Amino acid sequence: MATTTVSGKGPAAASTKLTQDPHAVRETPERNLEVAIGRQVRELRKRQRLTGADLANLSGLSVGMLSKIENGATSPSLTTLQVLANALSVPVMQLFSGYEERRGAMQVKAGEGAEAERAGTRAGHQYQLLGHIGSNNSGVVVEPYLIVLTTESDRFPMFQHEGIEMLYMLEGIVDYRHGDQIYRMEPGDSLLFDADAPHGPEVLVSLPARYLSIITYPQQK
Repeated sequence: MATTTVSGKGPAAASTKLTQDPHAVRETPERNLEVAIGRQVRELRKRQRLTGADLANLSGLSVGMLSKIENGATSPSLTTLQVLANALSVPVMQLFSGYEERRGAMQVKAGEGAEAERAGTRAGHQYQLLGHIGSNNSGVVVEPYLIVLTTESDRFPMFQHEGIEMLYMLEGIVDYRHGDQIYRMEPGDSLLFDADAPHGPEVLVSLPARYLSIITYPQQK
C-alpha cells in the first residue's frame, strides 16, 4: 500500500506516514441486489471447489433453484440465504458484500449555502452551511460552514461541543483561541482541533474575516 509523508514547519514538522491509499479503488460493485448475491454465491462455491450439485445437496435446494440464484434470476428469501450461508460456512451478510449501497453527495453552488444559526452566535454573523449528508455507513456527520465576520461586535463567547473541527482561513486575520492557546490565523492557515475544548475568535485583527469551519462528530445511535 502506498504511503504519504506529511512534513512542514512548526509543531507538525515531524514527518507522519499516512497508511491509507486514497487512490485505491475497490472492485466495481453491483447495483442489482439479486445479481450481486448470485455472483457472491457462485464465487464462494467455486472458491470451496464445490459443484452446483454439491452446494444443492449441502443446502437442500434444487439444482435449478441454485442456478437461478447464481444467475440473479430470482430474489431468494432470507431463509434461503441463511441456508446457503450455512452451507458455505460464511456469515449471511457476506452474501451481500458485492452490492453497491447508495452513496450520498451534495453540491452547493457559490453563494447558495443555506443560512444557519448556531448556539452562541450574534446578529451580524453569517454562517452558511455548505452541505449535509445524514445517516451513512461511516458513522460520522460532517458539517462544513463558511463563516463571515464583518465587525468588532462579531466576537462571541467560546464554543464547546463534541467532535473534531478544522478551520481554513480565506480572508482577514483572526487570533483564534483553543483552550489556553491563541493562534494567529491568516489567509491560507489551517487549524485542526478537538472541539470539546472552549474555542472561538479571540481578537478580530483584520476585517472582514472569512474562513471555512468543518465540524465532524459521531452520528447519534
